[in-house]
Amino acid sequence: MPFDGIVTAAVVHELNALLSDGRIDKVYQPDQQDIILSVHRGKDKYKVLLSANSSDARIQLVSQTPPNPAQPPTFCMLLRKHIHGARIRQVTQIDSERVVEFHLDSFNELGYPITKKLIVEIMGKHSNITLVNDETGRILDAIKKISFDVNRYRQLLPGMPYVYPPKQDKTSVYELDKETFEAGIQGSPARISKALVNSVMGFSTFFAISLCSQARVDDDAPCSTLSRGEIDRLWRVFSNYAESMRNGEYTPTVWQNEEQAPVDFHCFDRRDYSAVYEPLRFDSIGEAEEYYYRRKRTTNTLKQRSADLERILKTALDKLYLKKSKLAEDLLRAENADEFRLRGELLFANLHLLKQGQTSANLEDYYTGEPVRITLDPKLSPSENAQKYYKKYNKLKTALVQKDIQLKETEKEIEYLEATAQLLENAREFSDISQIRSELVNGGYIRRRNTGPRQKPAATPPHEYRTSEGFRILAGRNNVQNDQLTLKTAGGKDLWFHTKDIPGTHVILFTEGKEPSEQSLAEAAAVAAYYSKGKMSANVPVDYCLVKYVRKPNGAKPGMVIFDHNRTLYVDPALPPGSAETQDVR
Repeated sequence: MPFDGIVTAAVVHELNALLSDGRIDKVYQPDQQDIILSVHRGKDKYKVLLSANSSDARIQLVSQTPPNPAQPPTFCMLLRKHIHGARIRQVTQIDSERVVEFHLDSFNELGYPITKKLIVEIMGKHSNITLVNDETGRILDAIKKISFDVNRYRQLLPGMPYVYPPKQDKTSVYELDKETFEAGIQGSPARISKALVNSVMGFSTFFAISLCSQARVDDDAPCSTLSRGEIDRLWRVFSNYAESMRNGEYTPTVWQNEEQAPVDFHCFDRRDYSAVYEPLRFDSIGEAEEYYYRRKRTTNTLKQRSADLERILKTALDKLYLKKSKLAEDLLRAENADEFRLRGELLFANLHLLKQGQTSANLEDYYTGEPVRITLDPKLSPSENAQKYYKKYNKLKTALVQKDIQLKETEKEIEYLEATAQLLENAREFSDISQIRSELVNGGYIRRRNTGPRQKPAATPPHEYRTSEGFRILAGRNNVQNDQLTLKTAGGKDLWFHTKDIPGTHVILFTEGKEPSEQSLAEAAAVAAYYSKGKMSANVPVDYCLVKYVRKPNGAKPGMVIFDHNRTLYVDPALPPGSAETQDVR
């Protein structure tokens, strides 16, 4: 979980700077476990998300408010009653734990000033949001009510005194000195990163590993193996972090993988992560949080929406692979058709030597002079046996032509569905998936839903990039767009790219009448490789030619073309320097 006590400190520092002396003018509860506070401070307005969701509990500044239910939940109504119009005096963190308090000044029904605390506990499945009367210390309500049956140590029910979560015998980051720091790891039987988590309040495994990495210490080694020098380095690195926290100096970072899906985020950089994943720096922890959680939500939703299409494509491809295998077997058998013709010819040439009732005949092959043993049906005459072999020959000869046609059609359909599956894997926006679904419906792979008038999916423009020399590159997002891009948008003297014998998309390099250099050709080819099934490979072959040499056969499926006058480049998949793949939800 990225939201540890260190991140909490960065969030609290930012919220204090932005929200102190601000007033709460609106309260929303868009989800069962989420609250959004709209805060007005001077000319500025902020929206703060408080989430007790067990999988993504957090405090986060948001730029947009999610849709709200028609009827506000009970907890939302209570908050509106108690804190609407309240002034945020300050936001504080309890020690270095993931517990944050919003200190609120408001007035009661009689107009007398009263102070309340909105306490947010960010603790996985135990996360909660509780409103407390600061003067009495008693709970007004909680978003998750916890009874005695659930937790004997502390109950979160209206009227009960609020009890803070147990400290678990850990030392706060702000109170940690060198002696306590050393004692926490030297006396532990656990590995180093685990000992740090167990002894320091607010440390996550993520942060502990980062600490060890910067101190050049093996985080997985037992504490007993630590040398004096390694302990000193750990303390120095931690001291630098602590000093940055005291000064409010953070380096908010989000790490994402090659699919631009978020992997993690933190308020401090982590060098070992940045060596493996792409780091994105932000000016504030709020911006990093919003980017991370929005992309994470979008990525998860995209996966859910594309899952049924992946299943449909896999089922269709499995059937086609089986059909191709059976057709190949039938063709192999049909290739032996000449043997039946030869047996028929030999039987007709030797009818005078054969008698009805024979089960076999040993005849000489007049082509080779070799003896041939031919099986006969004793119920048939010699002439009828010869005709039987001719019928088998003619049947197999016809099958050879038909099966070959069917095999070629099956291979083309496999090529089309494999390309579609790759385009689905490349999808980064909801509109991409909608367009691919529409294409599969039109192709008869998905049954059309009778849900009223058909609406054409919103068109998303192709991926667009620039080479180092400034040439424009467009890459298609789906097969229909590939046809549009190659056959209508591009000019005859522009260059067309596609991975060689590998499912992928069409890529166009617009030359504008100029001669692109080898570097620009390689960059365009690298984009084609990046949006192909060979994305994770190296030295991927990419064919390219002038667009005028690309043609679409009659009756071909969307995105399927033929080409000639082509050359091949071998490149590593990559986007042009300085490019960033977008994932905006449209």
